[in-house]
Amino acid sequence: MTKKTKRGTTARGRSIMKGLKEFQEFLEGKRKLVVHHFNIPDPIDVRAIRERSGLTQREFASRFAISPRTLQDWEHRRRDPDSAIRAYLTVIDRNPKAVRQALENRAK
Repeated sequence: MTKKTKRGTTARGRSIMKGLKEFQEFLEGKRKLVVHHFNIPDPIDVRAIRERSGLTQREFASRFAISPRTLQDWEHRRRDPDSAIRAYLTVIDRNPKAVRQALENRAK
């Protein structure tokens, strides 16, 4: 249930209206957009990540909720993972136990 103010506007509604006002100011040249740059990993070697895990393609795909076909495409470089997937694969590479625990807890 959302909580309304006396004027009948929810906090979410006020947030949306604020965003629309800021966008209008941007369109009118009165405001600059703020750009956030994150440290997204460069292209990565998906096969090397999987091999370091000691898992087969099928096991890796199953454990980390990735389509086996997609994993094969990445490993054979027919397709490149996007930045979000590169970040996910980097976390898998650096801390696979945490990812596995997070995925298992979500299923419960």
